[in-house]
Amino acid sequence: MADVHLLEATVVVVEEHVSFTLPALCRACGAEPELLESMVSEGLLRPAGQGPADWQFAGDALPQARRAARLARDLELDLPAVVLVMDLLAEIDRLRARLARFA
Repeated sequence: MADVHLLEATVVVVEEHVSFTLPALCRACGAEPELLESMVSEGLLRPAGQGPADWQFAGDALPQARRAARLARDLELDLPAVVLVMDLLAEIDRLRARLARFA
């Protein structure tokens, strides 16, 4: 009999009106504060607030931060490369949406 491995996935639905503090976003995406602070300085994440102590991230920052952290970890990319990949993935999504309108 074949050896079957089952993977368990966890899905979390986050509304855009939900906001995260820096520590909460770190916990939610499994990243260190330094990485998320670097994402902010690179423009990948755009929190409201004056500094890390009072930053508030919108709900859409969670999937963005998770994806970026996963790219950095899994592909061993530095942050500028992650930003480039994220930009290219967003462009692909825009082009697919545009193509779907014509189909």
